[in-house]
Amino acid sequence: MLLCSWHQGEVGQPRQLHVPQSEVPHLVTFLCAVQGAKLNEYLLEKSRVVQQDAGERNFHIFYYMFAGLSSEQKEMYGLLDPSLYRYISGRFGTQEVAERWKHKYQEVCNALDMVGFQEQEQVDMQAILAGVLSLGNVTFDPEESNGSVKVNEASRGWLKAAAGQFGVQEDELLKCLICTTSVTRGEQIQRFHTQQQAEDARDSIAKVAYGRVFGWIVSKINELLAENVDPEVELREIGILDIFGFENFAVNRFEQLCINLANEQLQHFFNHHIFQLEQAAYKEEGLPWETITFNNNEPILNLLLAKPLGLLSLLDEQSAFPQATDKTFVDKLNSSFKRSLHFQPARGRVLGFSIMHYAGKVQYAARGFLEKNRDTLPANIRELFINSITPLLSVLFTATISRTGTLMPHVKAKVVPGAEDKFHSTRKQSVGAQFRHSLMVLMERMYSADPHFVRCIKPNNQKEPGVLDNQVMLLQLRYNGLLETIRIRRDGFSWRPSFEEFAERYGILLVKPGVPLTKESCLEILQSTELKGWICGKSRLFFKYWHQEQLAKHVERLERAAVIIQKVFRGFRCRKSFLKLSAELRARAQQLQEEAERERLRQLALAAEAQERNSFPVPMPRKRCPQSSHPSGQSQQPPVPRPRSKLTESTPFDNFLNPSVPRPVLGTEEQTGEEAKMRKLKRGATVRWFKETQAQKVVQDDGAFPSWLHGMISRREAENLLIDKPLGCFLVRISQSRPGYILTYRGEGRCRHYMIQVQPNARYVILGEDRAHASLTELVRYHQAVGIQPFMEILTVPCGQKSSESLCYENLEDLTLSSQADKEEAPSEKQSCPSLPSSSKPAMQWFRRTKNIQNQETSDKGRAKPSSAECSRRAFPRLRSSIHLAIQEIQQFTSTPMSCLNRGAHCTEDVLPK
Repeated sequence: MLLCSWHQGEVGQPRQLHVPQSEVPHLVTFLCAVQGAKLNEYLLEKSRVVQQDAGERNFHIFYYMFAGLSSEQKEMYGLLDPSLYRYISGRFGTQEVAERWKHKYQEVCNALDMVGFQEQEQVDMQAILAGVLSLGNVTFDPEESNGSVKVNEASRGWLKAAAGQFGVQEDELLKCLICTTSVTRGEQIQRFHTQQQAEDARDSIAKVAYGRVFGWIVSKINELLAENVDPEVELREIGILDIFGFENFAVNRFEQLCINLANEQLQHFFNHHIFQLEQAAYKEEGLPWETITFNNNEPILNLLLAKPLGLLSLLDEQSAFPQATDKTFVDKLNSSFKRSLHFQPARGRVLGFSIMHYAGKVQYAARGFLEKNRDTLPANIRELFINSITPLLSVLFTATISRTGTLMPHVKAKVVPGAEDKFHSTRKQSVGAQFRHSLMVLMERMYSADPHFVRCIKPNNQKEPGVLDNQVMLLQLRYNGLLETIRIRRDGFSWRPSFEEFAERYGILLVKPGVPLTKESCLEILQSTELKGWICGKSRLFFKYWHQEQLAKHVERLERAAVIIQKVFRGFRCRKSFLKLSAELRARAQQLQEEAERERLRQLALAAEAQERNSFPVPMPRKRCPQSSHPSGQSQQPPVPRPRSKLTESTPFDNFLNPSVPRPVLGTEEQTGEEAKMRKLKRGATVRWFKETQAQKVVQDDGAFPSWLHGMISRREAENLLIDKPLGCFLVRISQSRPGYILTYRGEGRCRHYMIQVQPNARYVILGEDRAHASLTELVRYHQAVGIQPFMEILTVPCGQKSSESLCYENLEDLTLSSQADKEEAPSEKQSCPSLPSSSKPAMQWFRRTKNIQNQETSDKGRAKPSSAECSRRAFPRLRSSIHLAIQEIQQFTSTPMSCLNRGAHCTEDVLPK
């Protein structure tokens, strides 16, 4: 969801998703136990940030921000009405579309929280995106005196806003836009830009800023999803390459050439894997086979990728010459490829060329090829952004760029002395070279893997839903080679196991042990199954796709027979054991009966002997019973197993009739000193964690804990509190063994316990849920309206304390401050807060004093006291103070009234085609 939201939906960029796992014997196991993920960025269409074709939009995140940010947040970021921004063409959408985008924005923010992005990082990202939009509205006018340019008076406010949002000085940003400063022999030389060069510099900054933010997001996701993965351990993985496909628009530019080049390379890999390798295997194994011809696009790849006379090589060569233009580049192509069957020069004075791709002829407009391939940045822009007060922007431009164009935030770029105006060492790596390297790495991965193909077909060229154009469909089936693929799948053999693999898997069909893994065993197995249509090669067998289903039915028949055999054998063994046991019981009963009879006869003999003696028994003194030493005078009774609560099953040693007798821990009768010490250390660590990181977040404005928070109580105590409570009653308790919380819910006939995990980015997530929350209170409020998965249980009534006298905060009383100043401050604090509930005093004495000290320090520094705990914890963008002045200046030069500020989707009814 995250990457899809930052990418534009209509144009697909090739991405690869690697999901590694240490042990993946089956795909089902992989899907159930994903260990991590890795995303690779191959081509981001950065030009879309500054220019979109008819019927196209900018990247979705810009529209999501305008629809999802509140009025207060828009004012904080310095965002005005969306119709004012040139980079989004001044168009937004209807109210219905805006509502959908608002929901998407919330999903993006939740995805960032779930992955683990810090709140300050998210704020900095949006501040940079706001700066990109403001920078796009800066326009230039030529100076008549010296031929330089100046910023238009109407866009001065936009320049000031962009500088504030980027966290840099306005005059320094202006210098980067209108001039280039270099040092030659110790002398500083300043060259002013023309109007076109200034506009190119503005757009370059916007594209690079957006591209680096996107690359940083991909890198951060990889870091957060696989933070414990050893890079030296080779893991099994499944890679998913997502690419839109062949593109042929009314105007095709440099981005279309790169995307079509990737499609050419993937089509060549498809042909190589489906046709060349498969047909070569048939010939090698001596199978009778009629060769199927296919359209081999290798000459086109040579035209584009060959060195030193390939199209990309010539483009890099021309990009290295400062005086080269798009026209000189086209002239170079015309002279180099005039004899090529796959290249056609443009007719007339059109600045372009045509390439005969595997999918058809595509005409490219060459204007902008050199500039996009160079991807130049204004001089000193890197140094300016490194010194920005926005930490994220500084990190983005401190990092280096790999040969494939991937941002590496943890690797600092090497700064060559005297080369500040050249950006850094990776600046010389052109966009075309980066894309070529990334494509080479991708193909190496694919050739070393076992690929599976999913070919997607566009139903029409108008991007309309529910419309199927037969001619368009047939054309795609032909140039993709799918018709030949269907033929080779029909006539060929999709399953080609070796003799060893087949005998090991289906040797059970011979119903005999020790089947040798040889060709003869395979033939014997196949003869017993009576399969038809298969062919035996020199080293392997060749099957149609339906042969696996037929063999599976034979194996299933044997499995059913094995189950019947097991059932009969187990029944026989159980009956035999039962008869043996019955005989032993009968013999034992007879033995006991004989012993009882002998004892009875012995007693009768003794009684008869006593009567014969006629002697009277001598009375013996009665023994006195010892007095009980128990303080209550009652004898100690053995423990009686009782249910731990009315809502759970009974457990041994759960309750004692005598409450004064020490109760053993459940599951252990004795506990070593080490275990008790470890338990005490864990509880102490959890208490310190709560004091240092959670107490100020959970406390309410009145200084008390919420009624549903019950301190560090046990599972049994929580269940006993909810015994007589209505359905849906709940409480939140602090975990005793780990930093975190547990939500106990009164369900139907039992209690459920949900673990609440506190993520490193201070977000609260119920394990199993896909939504992160900024606070514990927000989590409770959300699930009072939305059920908890998987039972969709809604929180209704909070479970309060039993009474104000018996609180469950005793384990937090040791959090009080030990300083003498706190002791002196306690009486005055008690007098100043008489309205606080008595139930919160034992738990909150320490927090009230801490909060009082913090508020006193804050007031001494002249800062305003926040109205609530949540407001004091909010992250704010590090913007220049001039941002508000810039907004006022912009509004003076626009006809937009103040009431239109932050109006969102209601400002315009301009609707783009879907």
